[in-house]
Amino acid sequence: MSVLIVAATLTLAVLGIGNHLYWLAAVALLCLYLRGGRGSPPPPPPGGGPPPETYRAYRDRRDRQARWERRYRRERPHEARRQQREKSR
Repeated sequence: MSVLIVAATLTLAVLGIGNHLYWLAAVALLCLYLRGGRGSPPPPPPGGGPPPETYRAYRDRRDRQARWERRYRRERPHEARRQQREKSR
């Protein structure tokens, strides 16, 4: 697919010697392709990463997250209470 886009862009650029609209079309085609055409990779999943391979890995990650949350609540009690109030609304 990228070969086709490059060929079309070059063709439009060569045709653009006499007509500036072809130059604009070539630039627009190239921009559309680079911005997110078919060749772009899919966006990452919203979960933040690949799923754990084992239940043990899942538990370790869950426990680590719980420790971080407890530490955050212990070190920033006012902020934790504010977040809890906003969550309950």
